[in-house]
Amino acid sequence: MITCPHYQTRTCTSCQWLETPYDAQLTRKQIHLKQQISALDQSQLEWTTPFQSAQSGFRNKAKMVVSGAVERPVLGIINEQNQATDLTDCPLYPARFPDIFSVLKDFIGRAGLVPYNIAKQKGELKYILLTESRINQKLMLRFVLRSEAKLRLIQRELAGLLTKLPDLTVITANVQPQHAAILEGEKEIFLTEQQVLEERFNGIPLFIRPQGFFQTNPVVAEGLYATAQNWVKDLPVNRLWDLFCGVGGFGLHCAAALQANNPDVALTGIEISPSAVYSATLSAQKCGLKNVRFQSLDAANFALNQDDDKPDLVIVNPPRRGIGKPLAEFLNNLRPQFLLYSSCNAVTMGKDLQSLTHYQMRKIRLFDMFPHTAHYEVLTLLTLK
Repeated sequence: MITCPHYQTRTCTSCQWLETPYDAQLTRKQIHLKQQISALDQSQLEWTTPFQSAQSGFRNKAKMVVSGAVERPVLGIINEQNQATDLTDCPLYPARFPDIFSVLKDFIGRAGLVPYNIAKQKGELKYILLTESRINQKLMLRFVLRSEAKLRLIQRELAGLLTKLPDLTVITANVQPQHAAILEGEKEIFLTEQQVLEERFNGIPLFIRPQGFFQTNPVVAEGLYATAQNWVKDLPVNRLWDLFCGVGGFGLHCAAALQANNPDVALTGIEISPSAVYSATLSAQKCGLKNVRFQSLDAANFALNQDDDKPDLVIVNPPRRGIGKPLAEFLNNLRPQFLLYSSCNAVTMGKDLQSLTHYQMRKIRLFDMFPHTAHYEVLTLLTLK
């Protein structure tokens, strides 16, 4: 177990299972997963050992609420009583993040970025979002601002910041003018020439870009993609869809493995975020994969309006709400030979699988993406009955 002073003083209780031994955490999650699929036929289901996480330092991203005063900013969280807690020493972050946050606090003062005061609805700087690439330790920094009023001051101090933090590769200002608990706005202003942070899982280049979803536990994410790749590499697949594809992690891994045996395998990836589609397309180009296209569309609407050749494999990695009954019924009628379902919410996944009445679960594995909490990821392979 790790020691966290914020949990001990109850100023931060995000890691609700911190006092539970790690083996017990995994057992509880596995029991919960089994409960969600208890009503399904498991006669042909193969369970794989849960993929474990490091217990500390596993996150690649910090989302810090900025509060306090401009000369003494606080980076962390604000509780329901409007009390600020500095979390720059959170043990879940990479070991060097505290030193980086110290430099950023100094930068906030130099640039005159007044922290946003929720009660008074005044100030400019709302959040600082910091992301690290595991492969090269390069960094992406995003300032979430109420307006563009202080943009010139940020640009004025930028050269000094880059001197102190030379690993900063991507820097942006995001404008979020609403007085609401919304992390980011639609407008993203790039302050550096480079717009993506490169990561690499299992030899596949993936690109992190502002406003594009990317897993926050890279070691477990790499294991998740590798498992998917291993499960499908020998399947008779010529055409696959990757719905809710994000930056293309699942689709690219599976397409790369399948094209090793059959260069004509075609991949279509669908994701509503244009930023994520940009990153996925860049990854496909870097991989040299052919017959790959990514589109910025609503995944469910795309699937429900397809009349062309059906895929042999459909990958779904939906948000917490799951794929929903209309898409499940569509897949039942479409009848691809294989389904690969990845979920961050086993409850909605269990409901979706009950709707997929034409499919039989074959393999399943739990991935502990979020240690010390009740949350986890799960991957399951289904075949047409």
